[in-house]
Amino acid sequence: MPLSIAEQVPQSVRPGFDARWQRIEDCINLRTPDRMPVSLIGGFWFARYGGVSCRQLMYDYDLANRIGTQVMLELDPDVGSGPGRSTSWGPLWDATDFKQLEWPGHGVGENSPYQYLDREYMTADEYDDFLFDPTGFMYEKFLPRTAGVFDGLQPLGSMAGMYYTGIPVSTMMFQNPDLLAAIDRLKLAGAEALKALAAGAAGLQEQMQRGYPPFIGGVSQAPYDVLADYMRGATNMMKDMYRRPDKVLEALDKLSVLILRRTLAAAANAPTPIIMIPIHWAPDNFMSPKQFERFYWPSFRKLMLALIDHGFVPMPLWESDCKRRLETIADMPPGKCIYWFEGTDMVHANEVLGDIVALHGNVGASVMVTGTTQDVDAEVRRLAQNVFHKGGKLILSTSTPIPDEAPVANVRAMYAAARKYGG
Repeated sequence: MPLSIAEQVPQSVRPGFDARWQRIEDCINLRTPDRMPVSLIGGFWFARYGGVSCRQLMYDYDLANRIGTQVMLELDPDVGSGPGRSTSWGPLWDATDFKQLEWPGHGVGENSPYQYLDREYMTADEYDDFLFDPTGFMYEKFLPRTAGVFDGLQPLGSMAGMYYTGIPVSTMMFQNPDLLAAIDRLKLAGAEALKALAAGAAGLQEQMQRGYPPFIGGVSQAPYDVLADYMRGATNMMKDMYRRPDKVLEALDKLSVLILRRTLAAAANAPTPIIMIPIHWAPDNFMSPKQFERFYWPSFRKLMLALIDHGFVPMPLWESDCKRRLETIADMPPGKCIYWFEGTDMVHANEVLGDIVALHGNVGASVMVTGTTQDVDAEVRRLAQNVFHKGGKLILSTSTPIPDEAPVANVRAMYAAARKYGG
């Protein structure tokens, strides 16, 4: 954690703050901490805890921060992230006319979670446009398709072709009524973005004043997931691996550079070096090992190594079951990453990766949602005994952010069990 961040913590709570963060550092560096640490990462579950609707959590920054602080004080994790980092974006989504998501009260019910709209946001014949001039492609085509606030910026896509006296002449585009209207809308959206970020920073500051280190410093994405999820769409991407594999590989290589630049810019003043990376298309059931080794892993490994070189700690959340990937994803420098597993057997993951990466997770969603408090207690005990007490550098958590439907009693049981069995 940057020293300047830790210095903001009051001296009265600094010993506890430092001890909590030291456990995380020990795990990352493959040292055995004084006890098994536990993290807190949630989404719309905070609404369940606070007795409010998901929509209220999205649109009331102060309410979200109050609930986040209350949860932190009751559950007493080592590190955590409040609801502001994942849910309190409603006013900004409205201001941008964001088209890739539906959210509580906007396309889905007021107590429903996000729903991603899987569509073709880049067509097959646009690979060359993206590869030749990604910035121009973004302004002319991609951004207006994903958020209405960008509609009108299309003239900016031609800026890369400006030269000599054409450069000053090109300023005439800033008298284009559609462009000027877009700029006005972007000013309003930008103000809302700053408001949301300020609210999130206030929640984070409150958390630190109470002695709890933040866990996640930034968020990134794997190149394959960006291309598959947010540009080509699921079905088209699966076809592209067969119909235009060379274009896919070239796009992934370019995306690894663009994503790195964006991640570094966003995390320039991050409170911790940990970069969370949700992984969508890597699971065993989504592609063969050969496809994974050809299309997914090289660009993603390149991105993670670059983040490490810049002093960050990548923490991919390997969703679903990635058992057949373990030998491949072990090809990383030791003591530089945290691997968060959802459905992969953690005992087996520790056998393969225990001397290479710290582990995070994975009390499963099924036991958290449908199990009893006794079931939760037993699962935490199993992980503690068979992973942490067998030398695994395990940061206990749920298999994903706390499931929205998890009974509050079960979440309380998980944190109580972590303290009971983690010593």
